[in-house]
Amino acid sequence: MSERLDDLHARREQALHAGSERAVERQHSKGKMLARERIDYLLDEGSFHELDMLARHRAHAAGLEDHPYTDGVVTGWGTVDGRKVFVFSQDFTVFGGALGEVFAEKIHKVMDLAASTGAPLIGLNDGAGARIQEGVVSLASYGGIFRRNVQSSGIIPQISVILGPCAGGAVYSPAMTDFIFMVRESSHMFITGPDVVKTVTGEDVTLEELGGAMSHASKSGVATFVASDEQACLDEVKYLLSFLPQNNLESPPSVDCDDDPERLCPELDEILPDSANLPYDMRKVIESVVDDGEFMEYFPHWAMSMLCGFSRIDGRTVGIVGNQPMVLAGVLDIESSEKAARFVRTCDAFNIPLVTFVDVPGFLPGVNQEHEGIIRHGAKLLYAFCEATVPRVQIITRKAYGGAYVVMNSKSVGADVAFAWPSAELAVMGPQGAVEIIYRRELQQAADPVARRAELVADYTERYANPYAAAERGFIDDVIAPSETRRKVVAALRVLETKREELPQRKHGNVPL
Repeated sequence: MSERLDDLHARREQALHAGSERAVERQHSKGKMLARERIDYLLDEGSFHELDMLARHRAHAAGLEDHPYTDGVVTGWGTVDGRKVFVFSQDFTVFGGALGEVFAEKIHKVMDLAASTGAPLIGLNDGAGARIQEGVVSLASYGGIFRRNVQSSGIIPQISVILGPCAGGAVYSPAMTDFIFMVRESSHMFITGPDVVKTVTGEDVTLEELGGAMSHASKSGVATFVASDEQACLDEVKYLLSFLPQNNLESPPSVDCDDDPERLCPELDEILPDSANLPYDMRKVIESVVDDGEFMEYFPHWAMSMLCGFSRIDGRTVGIVGNQPMVLAGVLDIESSEKAARFVRTCDAFNIPLVTFVDVPGFLPGVNQEHEGIIRHGAKLLYAFCEATVPRVQIITRKAYGGAYVVMNSKSVGADVAFAWPSAELAVMGPQGAVEIIYRRELQQAADPVARRAELVADYTERYANPYAAAERGFIDDVIAPSETRRKVVAALRVLETKREELPQRKHGNVPL
């Protein structure tokens, strides 16, 4: 038995140091951690249980003479802040982290375990794509991962962390997960690299410009979160997990809160500028209302006319959606509609209540927006809110014009409770535009069109640009002082805590993708 134990220890030691010393040094020289170092940093100390440590590839006939243990990916489970998670970490020091049959089988196994036990799955990606030597087997192995991503979607949180290259077909697994983290200067995602782009299109582009973290965070809308280095990135993953439930059958975690639920927010009484045409920072409104000003922003660098993110109110996780008047006056456009729709559906899947702050002048006008499908993309957000069954609270701070008001979680599409500040303006359009249409002929015939227009605008504003007409019809449940917003939202979420709503049975809806 002692000989067998010695043999086991020797094999384990080989598995722990599967990559060559040269490959390890090259990884460290780039400021990157090794696969196991990343797992150790992410998980609670001593909590990791590895699976398939002694797995090896079987593709000897394909020209792969070396067959190290682990086959280039470390898989298993552990805990983050005492809560179970499953993880796989691609090892760039073994075959460049390229995926082969056994590599994929290990990931399939850990994905199946995560789904069947109801725990989040975290993928630490740092690999060169499909293993060329294994041919079509590698491609078929990717298919098994993609299918499991879809089967687990909305069942368990799936988090992708890009810590190196992720190219070709490999990008589609992260693309189907709930959140993607990237690191500046060291993470890259693309279907085809700069050389292929140059050959096919003649365009010169750097690796960072084509598929770097900030390109995907600010232009493509692929990277949800971006960090300055690997440690900061993994810290953000832990922070995100603190807001999420283990699976779709559980409620999000709640924490003890020292922030008084009855606290007033007197600063909000003064936050709006005197003119309705001047901007203010909706982020300050959100931070004033939520617990301790805590707001983890979702896609902070993309579609910035819309604010989305996770916070806590009364110690419980909430999803925040809000127009940002500081950017394009807070309009809804193609990108902001997609961003918010994705976030709303994510919150609804994982039982996270939604709180919406509305200051929206409408949809962004323009030929480009129309031709690129603002109708279809705007409908995604409308669909997401109509479909959501979690508790939903709306607060209208200022403008709520036209179809954009309806789309932003109005009572008519299922908001449970709707509040408005006295400054709220609920109307088909703004006073200026309304007067130009309603009184066009009168203005043409007026002796002094400018003065008459001003009178009509003032009259329209007094009559319609306020929340009271909507409150009379029940489209607003209460008009509240801005300083009361936190206590009113807390009370609404408490009464909605036991909300139950069942949708009609169907295979799935047909969201306007």
